[in-house]
Amino acid sequence: MNKNNLLIRNMQREELDMLVEWAAAEGWNPGLSDAEIFWHTDPEAFITAESAGEMIGGGSIVSYEGCFGFMGFFIIHPEHRGKGLGNILWHERLRRLIKRLHQPVVIGMDGVFDMQAYYAKGGFRFSHRDLRFEAVGRNFDMPNGISDLNAIPFSQVDSYDRAHFPARRSRFLQSWIKQPGSFAIASVFGDDINGFGVMRPCRTGHKIGPLFADDAPTAENLYQALASQVPGELIYLDVPENNPQAIALARHHRMKEVFGCAKMYYGPRPVLPENEIFAVTTFELG
Repeated sequence: MNKNNLLIRNMQREELDMLVEWAAAEGWNPGLSDAEIFWHTDPEAFITAESAGEMIGGGSIVSYEGCFGFMGFFIIHPEHRGKGLGNILWHERLRRLIKRLHQPVVIGMDGVFDMQAYYAKGGFRFSHRDLRFEAVGRNFDMPNGISDLNAIPFSQVDSYDRAHFPARRSRFLQSWIKQPGSFAIASVFGDDINGFGVMRPCRTGHKIGPLFADDAPTAENLYQALASQVPGELIYLDVPENNPQAIALARHHRMKEVFGCAKMYYGPRPVLPENEIFAVTTFELG
């Protein structure tokens, strides 16, 4: 693989920290623990492009137990854009990820809107938009039935997550719900979970994701419980537009739309309970 002496290889751990800094400079507002959690999830998933000994770009190609792949974190340093290097890196990442997955290959991504046509040429098909909303945390009366997610047997949490994501991601989930400075809560009905949410600290404010719930009232309770943890601070919600009740929740709280991505899939589109997904986990890993 070489154009202008371009070398594409697996990243070293410290290079992922550099990619996160580039993401912050692009305004992506990464979580404070994202690099550590992402690396722990799949150390083979981070690919870099190097020219003349210098890292010029990178991205992720996560494999969830070989059953579902996700491409994200795709950045070329501004000094090296417009030279065709990103095109080489993107296609090589796709080729490598396909090799990591079982048949039929299914890969998801959240791509910025102006790159949608480019990704379509690479075999990805548009599913829906994921819209980022911003608000300010404020105090609500604590709803009934809200519990600490970490006090619930992980097997229950893992099963509920699996019902709302295209593949099991236990390794990621264990780190995600225990990350420093985060709030992880569940709605419990009887002996069962009927929703859960995680809010993590970011460079600016906090992001809620995922927010999964059996119904809109449960999602509302979880949102209120999380928003109450950080009164006066910015909070963000990445909402799938194909769940009208999720959009309604954001509108109800007068959240402001500030960003968005196109959810696209390579291969068969996963069948998920779309009306129960009120916020995606992360644009970088799915």
